[in-house]
Amino acid sequence: MKPPRRIAITGVGMVTSIGNTAPATWSSLQAGRTGFGPIQNFDASGFSTRIGAEVKNFDFEGAVPDRKLRKFASRSHRFAFAAAEEALTDAGIRPENANSHRWGFSVGAGMIGFTFDELKNVHASCALEGEFDPAGLISTGFSPDPIAFCRGQTNAPLGLLTHHFGIRGYATSVHTACASGGQAIGTALKAMRRGVCDYMLVGGYDSMLNPIGLSGFCLLGAVSPDNDTPERASRPFDLTRNGFVLGEGAGFLVLEHWDAAVKRGAKIYAELAGDGNSLSCYRITDSPPDGNGPIQAMQQALASAGISADELDYVNAHGTSTQMNDKSECAGLRVVLGSNIDRVLVSSTKSCMGHLIAAAGAVEAVVCALAIRDGIAPVNANLTTSDPDCNVNLVRGKSQPVRIRAALSNSLGFGGSNSCLVFRNPEEVR
Repeated sequence: MKPPRRIAITGVGMVTSIGNTAPATWSSLQAGRTGFGPIQNFDASGFSTRIGAEVKNFDFEGAVPDRKLRKFASRSHRFAFAAAEEALTDAGIRPENANSHRWGFSVGAGMIGFTFDELKNVHASCALEGEFDPAGLISTGFSPDPIAFCRGQTNAPLGLLTHHFGIRGYATSVHTACASGGQAIGTALKAMRRGVCDYMLVGGYDSMLNPIGLSGFCLLGAVSPDNDTPERASRPFDLTRNGFVLGEGAGFLVLEHWDAAVKRGAKIYAELAGDGNSLSCYRITDSPPDGNGPIQAMQQALASAGISADELDYVNAHGTSTQMNDKSECAGLRVVLGSNIDRVLVSSTKSCMGHLIAAAGAVEAVVCALAIRDGIAPVNANLTTSDPDCNVNLVRGKSQPVRIRAALSNSLGFGGSNSCLVFRNPEEVR
């Protein structure tokens, strides 16, 4: 059997609460800086949680230079445009007329893109003495925005981004909650190994920092209510953790076949070496206490990469800072890492940039590529007292220099979807 085709990561881009570019975000992560604070984008005074990890000082107009496309682009779509453009520029390669059909696109998509104001307008148009009146949607007195419907589809960036960047090949949109970005990248890996594409633009985007998104997570008890100390509200694996901080942003990577990247002299951050997926089938919001489900995804990813846990040096954990998720993930890591559990470094970068939901797996994939390039395991911020049930080798205090031969990234979504990716150091690829 022929070995699978090797896939190189040659470009990266990020927009997060701690930086509007990949270098800015990476610098903040290394320093352990957090992007948390009172929510500014809307009035959150009526919520139990009033803090978030918002993107700051972002050029919303400049992110989408095409005026005709701009009207279709929601807040989160604009993050995607910016991160995707950065990744392509960084890679030094982009679709051309001659090869556009050999370029593919795979994205982890956020939920509905309707703004709160748009939903309020629809509700107002359909209200008749306190009852819902669907006739109001087509009444002459109401002028709905048909573009809002298009903008609200989870696959909207497929059309926007492929049109803008001239991608004419394989394209797909994945929505599996917090596993979306990771599964989109894994889908791209499989497509490239099958020879469907020569190049792919892959990643994820999301922004649930709106009244609807925040209210849902508040009702679930998933977000931290530490409104008075937002800078340390996200503390994965800490004994006092009480939920995540909701974030927003996007992460994108450029993938190409290894030999082609080497031939053109491209800089290679890392090899995208393996992916694994599973469904826990336990609870909508919790991973199983014994790590079943995540264990299968991690084992599949290692097998897909053709390596063992002995070759791992770093794990970018899902690490949401919720009680059940952190315990479950650590239980799974103890099974998968086995005798390596005290050696392999583990951290959750959600401790700095919050939980980006559908974009989480994508930005954390970029983090793994940069960690491998620079030989740095980013710090698990805000960790003061480790939970005894989370007894893994956590990066504490400050980021740690280490040669990373291979890194593993977990994304464990609501509903039980589990995604795991494996990245290898270019120097380990023969």
